[in-house]
Amino acid sequence: MTHQYELMVILDPEIDERTVAPSLDKFLNVIRTDGGSIDNVDIWGRRRLAYEINKKSEGIYAVVNFTATSAATQELDRQLKLSEAVMRTKVLRAEAGFAQVAAAKKLADEKAARKSAAPAAAAKDAE
Repeated sequence: MTHQYELMVILDPEIDERTVAPSLDKFLNVIRTDGGSIDNVDIWGRRRLAYEINKKSEGIYAVVNFTATSAATQELDRQLKLSEAVMRTKVLRAEAGFAQVAAAKKLADEKAARKSAAPAAAAKDAE
């Protein structure tokens, strides 16, 4: 069964930024050969890290949205961790993230509705 995933990769800042897309594409072939699809590749470029990783204060960020099986996703994550050019990776199942955002929005909407109802009730009691 296929799911939607989001992958964030932080690459070593010493590699040439022109080689980021081809090297990511090489890793993403794992998804394609397993029947998955790459929906979006967004290379953010060189950014300052919140804390040093491997004595480096910068990294090249890339975010990839893709659809694949969990086995292909695990293999992609394994291969990324073996690469010396990759400093950190994080794979998230996008559906879980969408559900969390929807739940937070629902709670915020309910809270706003209660707040707007409270002044109306207080005004009614004052009459």
